[in-house]
Amino acid sequence: MATILDRIKAYKLEDVAARKAARPQAEIETAAQEAPPVRPFSRALLDAAFNGYGLIAEIKKASPSKGLIRADFDPPALARAYQAGGAACLSVLTDAPSFQGDDAYLTEARAAVSLPVLRKDFLYDPWQVAESRALGADCILIIMASVSDAQAAELEAAAQAFGMEALIEVHDAAELERASLLRSTLFGINNRNLKTFEVSLDVTRDLARRVPPDRMIVSESGLSTPEDLADMARFGTRCFLIGETLMRAENVELATRALLANPLLGASGGI
Repeated sequence: MATILDRIKAYKLEDVAARKAARPQAEIETAAQEAPPVRPFSRALLDAAFNGYGLIAEIKKASPSKGLIRADFDPPALARAYQAGGAACLSVLTDAPSFQGDDAYLTEARAAVSLPVLRKDFLYDPWQVAESRALGADCILIIMASVSDAQAAELEAAAQAFGMEALIEVHDAAELERASLLRSTLFGINNRNLKTFEVSLDVTRDLARRVPPDRMIVSESGLSTPEDLADMARFGTRCFLIGETLMRAENVELATRALLANPLLGASGGI
């Protein structure tokens, strides 16, 4: 039986083929080279996590499991609210069929702030990495559940060639072992199983202790309160990717500030 991730991969590969046909590799690479300079993604997280938490705040209009999340959706305004609230980085959903995203959301959000930006999408082809840089992305997402080891290495190499970083996402021990073979220092532990969409913070609690000491952990999904963040900090995780909780808030800036208040200090985490 096909999972949600399987269905996303099927339409995404068709979409990428169409995009590549319309915009050849040389053209997209030229656009990538002409994009604004890369902003340091992991450095922003490290600086924020030194005495607090490093938050990747997500701009997400909808999801396959929850449907529409925020009706009054204004990416530049949301980006400014996140920055004012203390976020270290942004994540912007660009996938349209499942998340009602758009490439323009990333470009518009990045232009409104000084924060580094992750392109949150499903990448399978180095062409998409060049496209991500052309849009202004500073970091890409590599989902180990959806790519082979060879694909992951190819995507990572393409990102590094453009001076970008890669957030390597895992959700079980096998994927973590595979991810450890890559060079990227950013490990995203997704508490949501992308095949079933079930969420449990036990995923971070279990996998955090297995992450190599020279990697930085980013806990993703299922985090909604300062207590959740303090809980994860006890397991050595001081960086987080959070979207839905903040996107549903009436005042995004205040919600972001409240979530980051009173960080648990004294817990070691990452590099």
